[in-house]
Formats: sequence, C-alpha cells, structure tokens
Amino acid sequence: MTAAPSDDDPSDGRAPRGALPALAGLAGVPRHTAAQAWGNVRDWATHGHLADTRRMPRLPIHHGDGYTVYRYEPTAPVDPALAPLLLVPPLGAPDFAFDLRRGASLVEDLLATGREIVIVTYDATGPAAGRRGLELWVDEIVPAALYAIADRHGDSAVHLAGWSLGGLFALLAAASGVSGAPIRSVTAFASPVDVSAVPLVAPFRSVAEYTGGRIFSAAYRTLGSFPATAVKWAFQLTSVERYLTKPVTLATHLDDRELLEQIEAVDLLMAGMTAYPGRAFGQIYHHVIRSNDLAEDRLRLAGRPVRLADVEVPVLLVAGADDVIAPVAAVERATELLTACPDLRFDVRPGGHLGVLAGRRARENSWHDLREFLTAHDDS
Repeated sequence: MTAAPSDDDPSDGRAPRGALPALAGLAGVPRHTAAQAWGNVRDWATHGHLADTRRMPRLPIHHGDGYTVYRYEPTAPVDPALAPLLLVPPLGAPDFAFDLRRGASLVEDLLATGREIVIVTYDATGPAAGRRGLELWVDEIVPAALYAIADRHGDSAVHLAGWSLGGLFALLAAASGVSGAPIRSVTAFASPVDVSAVPLVAPFRSVAEYTGGRIFSAAYRTLGSFPATAVKWAFQLTSVERYLTKPVTLATHLDDRELLEQIEAVDLLMAGMTAYPGRAFGQIYHHVIRSNDLAEDRLRLAGRPVRLADVEVPVLLVAGADDVIAPVAAVERATELLTACPDLRFDVRPGGHLGVLAGRRARENSWHDLREFLTAHDDS
C-alpha cells in the first residue's frame, strides 16, 4: 500500500541510462522480429530510455501543512457537465502511478475526455512527517483538497478515486463525516479491506499475535518510519518471480516495444518509493494488519469510530485478478460493509496491484469502468 517526488525535481522523470541492460544482446530473437528488436536497441542506445515518462503538466492550486493539491493542465476543452475528479495516492509510492507513462496514464486518458483532474500529493520528509497519523489524511488532507476544488466549481461535489491505501483514505474520508466534505462518489482501485485474505500478511499477523506486537512497535518507533527501502522490498517481494526472470523476459521480448516501455516505467516507479510516516505505519500495523479492524468495520481514528457502513455516496471497487497485495477477496469484503451506498459496484479486472491501475490492459478494463461510473454520477 502506498508521496511523490515534487514538481520541483529538476529531472524529467525518465529512466536512467542503463535501465535496460538486456538490450545489449539479441540472442534468441526470432528472425522476423529482428528489425523491431534492433530498432528498440538503437533507440535505447541513443536516448538511454524507451518509455516516454514525462509527466502531464500540472499547477498547484492549494498548499497545506505537508501536502499540495495540483490541477492537471487540460489537454481538451473542459466539459462543464463533467464533475472534477480528485486522485488520492497511497503512502510510500510516487503519485505518478496515476501518470505512469504516455500510453499508460490514467491522467492522460481522463484529461482527453474533458474532465478536470486534480491530485493531492504528500510530503514524506520533514521533522513532522513521522508523527502524522491516518486521521490526518482522512479528516484533514483529503477533505481540504476536496474543498479547494469545490470552491472553484461553485461548491459542487467532487469525485474521489484512490489506489491501494489511497483508496482506503477515500473510503474513510467518505465515512468519517467530520468534515462534511463535498464528495460525489468514491472509486477504490486495489484497496484491501480484509487483510486476513492477504497471504503475504499472514506471517506478520502470526508474529504480532505471538509477541503482542512488541517487535514491530519497537522497530517503527526507533526508526520513526517504515523506511523507503523496506517499502520497495515489500513491493518486489510480491512479484519476486518476475524480478528473478526479468533479464530473460527482456532478452526474449526485445521486439515488444510496449512491454519494454512498461517495464522501464515500473522500474522508475519502484525507484521512487518513499518511507511510511512512523505513526501512520503504526496505526496500519495495529489496526489493519494485527487486528483487522477494517474488515470488522470497527476502525477507530482520533478516538472515534469510522465505519464503512456510514458511506452514503456511490462507490466503485476495482480488484486486480492477479493482485497478491490486495487479492480479490480482500477487496470484495468491502461490498459486505458498504451497506448505505446508493450505487455499489465491484469489478475484477486483469492485472496485479499496479497493473489494474496502470497496466497495458487497463484502458479497456478498469479505466473503462471508471469512466462509465463517473459519467453515471456526474449529475448526482
């Protein structure tokens, strides 16, 4: 589950030279694909990359303590009939997961429809970062971003869409009710509600049960955060087989430009992982991993219950068929808890944890679901 490099970063966001070392050879490439393969090798050798990972232009519209709200520059005339959409990234992963590369960017796709797209980003550094808890995102950051957008649209309600933990932030913000934020609908991509259905979490739950949670508590309190390196390792662990076979995949698919671009863009995303704030990670560990409070709808933040049963806006849940971080059953559990939703949809689409959001098949699957869902509730 997973604040992102800021737009002040002087780099252009492209993968570094040398990111695709397997392009050095063409052994095993079928003869009829040699031309495409050599073309890819030539382009990589000339430019140092294949993927176009330049970010869609955006400008800040609101600054807060530890977060910034950006509005993406339109690429098509903005349609006033389409309500704006706020994207909510998770902790730990760069916000450009929504804008992975040209051709595999949800932001690019939605902008082309004439919808206004906005994103909230988080500052993962600074002296106060480690003390930020989940209630900050649920009760302050997400609502403040929503109000900043609504103020520009005559106080009209705003669509919310989050990925992974960002999807849970969106759902909990709709459930909280403290801020009265103007939420039109919520979409959650790959957001696990029931961690008992996540095999990778089982060992941590066992250790927590045996030790009473003391080992992990001592670790994150000492470090002040869950380190970025550990976040990256955790993501890689979920697809260790792909990482081990990556050199072979590259060497045998030199003619597949789109695959090579996707691998390069995902590597760039993995290199941008950031640390989890210590307090937020502690809450996730104790209330989500150890006690599975979300699955039982008994989560408490800032001393009060925040229940999915209190969400009263339309909700779309999208699960990745091959997701091991948020398996289908872990996402589907939310359908049993969101009992007050006027329109509750649950879709299983191709891809893993990132693939369901930014994979090569997302455009005709999960992106299609999102576009259809948003359109259905633009006038609600």
